[in-house]
Amino acid sequence: MPNSNISRRLAVVGLLSSTSLALIGSPSWAVSSASQAESLIDKVVGEISRIANSSGSESTKISKFESVFKRYADLPTITRTVLGADARSASSSQLSSFANAFSGYMARKYGKRFRQFVGGAVEVTSSRPVKSFYEVKTVAKLQGKSDFDVTFLVSGRSSKFFDMLIEGVSLLKSERTEIGAMLDRRRGDINALISDLRSAG
Repeated sequence: MPNSNISRRLAVVGLLSSTSLALIGSPSWAVSSASQAESLIDKVVGEISRIANSSGSESTKISKFESVFKRYADLPTITRTVLGADARSASSSQLSSFANAFSGYMARKYGKRFRQFVGGAVEVTSSRPVKSFYEVKTVAKLQGKSDFDVTFLVSGRSSKFFDMLIEGVSLLKSERTEIGAMLDRRRGDINALISDLRSAG
């Protein structure tokens, strides 16, 4: 993939994954239709845009970023997917600790890219049901860059966002590859991975 596309992918993740990947609390309504999934994504995008365009230090924005992150994503599903087969052998305590460390890691890793979204916008273009979830398509418009597609996947069971596809590339799969490599370097030691994730990003 060309470097320009990689930069755009990472920039979009910086704007959007704060909401996408850390939804521990319940959303304000249940998602049982494509239009409700669309409304949820409108809310997600609005909160992220406000943070990106607000005043304040980078650390303050990252803190807000993680807070939103913890409201809008299906973290249990994301945690198990990112850990892959290792999630089956992890204890409930380890899964909980990993989820907390992972959300902080994601906030730091992608929150640093907020400046790329100043003056930008993400517009919802369509939505449809797909099996047990809803697909919400949007177009990201960043200043000085070509428009590109971002698709959100919202669970009908949890009413939460569990993945996004940036120009067809799954954020969840990308993070699973990266976390898997990190775990391999630690010889499968989940506790070591958790400890390192608390300061990574």
